[in-house]
Amino acid sequence: MRGIAKSNAQVTIKQNGYVIYQTYTPPGPFEINDLNPTSSAGDLEVTIKESDNSETIYTIPYAAVPILQREGHIKYSATAGKYRSNSYNQNSPNVFQGDLIWGLPWDITAYGGMQYSNNYRAIALGLGFNLGMFGATSFDLTQANSTLADGSKHQGQSYRFLYSKSLVQTGTAFQIIGYRYSTEGFYSLSDTTYKQMSGTVIDPDTLNEKDYVYNWNDFYNLRYNKRGKFQANISQPLGEYGSMYLAASQQTYWNTNNKDTLYQVGYNTSVHEIYLNIAYNYSKSPGSDADRILSVNVSLPISNWLSPAVDGRTATNSMTATYGYSQDNSGHVNQYAGVSGSLLEQHNLNYNIQQNFANQNNGENGAVGLNYRGTYGSLNSGYSYDNNGNQQFNYGLSGALVVHENGLTLSQPLGETNILIKAPGANNVNVERGTGVKTDWRGYAVVPYATEYRRNNISLDPMSMSMHTELDATTMEVIPSKGALVRAEFNAHVGIRGLFNVHYRNKPVPFGATVSVPTEGTTQITGIVGDSGQVYLSGLPLQGIINIQWGESAYQQCRASYQLPKSELDNAISYANLECR
Repeated sequence: MRGIAKSNAQVTIKQNGYVIYQTYTPPGPFEINDLNPTSSAGDLEVTIKESDNSETIYTIPYAAVPILQREGHIKYSATAGKYRSNSYNQNSPNVFQGDLIWGLPWDITAYGGMQYSNNYRAIALGLGFNLGMFGATSFDLTQANSTLADGSKHQGQSYRFLYSKSLVQTGTAFQIIGYRYSTEGFYSLSDTTYKQMSGTVIDPDTLNEKDYVYNWNDFYNLRYNKRGKFQANISQPLGEYGSMYLAASQQTYWNTNNKDTLYQVGYNTSVHEIYLNIAYNYSKSPGSDADRILSVNVSLPISNWLSPAVDGRTATNSMTATYGYSQDNSGHVNQYAGVSGSLLEQHNLNYNIQQNFANQNNGENGAVGLNYRGTYGSLNSGYSYDNNGNQQFNYGLSGALVVHENGLTLSQPLGETNILIKAPGANNVNVERGTGVKTDWRGYAVVPYATEYRRNNISLDPMSMSMHTELDATTMEVIPSKGALVRAEFNAHVGIRGLFNVHYRNKPVPFGATVSVPTEGTTQITGIVGDSGQVYLSGLPLQGIINIQWGESAYQQCRASYQLPKSELDNAISYANLECR
């Protein structure tokens, strides 16, 4: 999700009337790529609140990619409860809904669903097609019978088409192209819960701001129900010349010429590590003037010039200087300059410092921000000011608590699909997938936003392990289904690493003999004898017994005891000569 801020701004995203995301951004173009909508239905309302309290509001249609399911697999859900709204002007009827997705042969998916309440009955049926090299598409039809606030009864249909495709040869990604057409008698479940045919969704008695200015999203009118909705999101890499993107959407209504329109186009490129971004936004909503804004942004990677990468590795700290220019259709010009970057080993502490200059008596303003992403959650804070004496502090804390069969694990905010790492003994180890993610004191961690139905490689960084911790494998592969919490389990050995020369009757024990060391519980440490009777074992206690066997007879097995001084805890590997008896 992209947009352009004219000043230090608060960006709020709502779905179905509820805030699902909020952040603060400096002037210029911004991109939100960690948004996880709470529902697969319901457009996203984006509000950009500038430092002077002016607001830009536009709606982005939300739709998942074409619906597909593996052959022979069935996915279903059923929900019952009360309809919950964020508007004082809506009722809370009892609601039941269910859906089913069935993977059929020939790369076809059949799906359907229904919704039922006192004043609403709807049923939907559709088909999804995996077209292979031509992408994926789906088509569905919804039939609804509705009773509105004035007692009038309506019935209608809504038709939806979705298409998604990536062209490998050109790199073009049609992330989503969709169109929905609804007949005049079609209404949604939400429409039937309103107490009146028109009004406001905000209760005036609850407003804290006396001078609150209503915007078009604060009103509704059921006589102007939705008609046609088009949406497209296309990106195109241009090789050494950069990349560009285009996003467009338009919503029309019955009984009025008003419509919601949004166009976003941008171009990105870099020349000798100097990054250039050009973006243009156009938005028009009923009851408001069109908002046009052009932004140009230039970034200079200071840290790359001061501390070039060594052996392909980037520096722990990064710093970028930025200059930007934006202008809207009202003649407001804003220029801004700043420095941003990241600190710490995993680049999980981000900072930005920015100073802005504007015309038309808007004066100057500045901002400082910090964002930290850690094992147990995310923390952000900021400070901004303007030449009118206004100052603003903001802060936020977000995270998640995952309950599983092995206990509780704190994590960063979750996505729809997530991965639980289980590595008892490997505590405080960096997870290579996930900024700021480490295993906790028990060896557990959660990696959010996994890719469903695809191979996800989860790696623990061996360089961040303690000297006496070793894993059988540092990388695991999992393939989660949508909405799942899957486990990636690592076997850790905690203890001394020992390299022993073992002799039996004055000769090295045979090559390939099996080695085992009993430990507490039912587990044991195992290994194989190498050349010249050498045995490497990890996770050893300071003293113990090593069992070696190279045959079935009593003369083809022996035991060697060892005892190491505590000073060996300071060594990466301990060495000893042992006699097997």
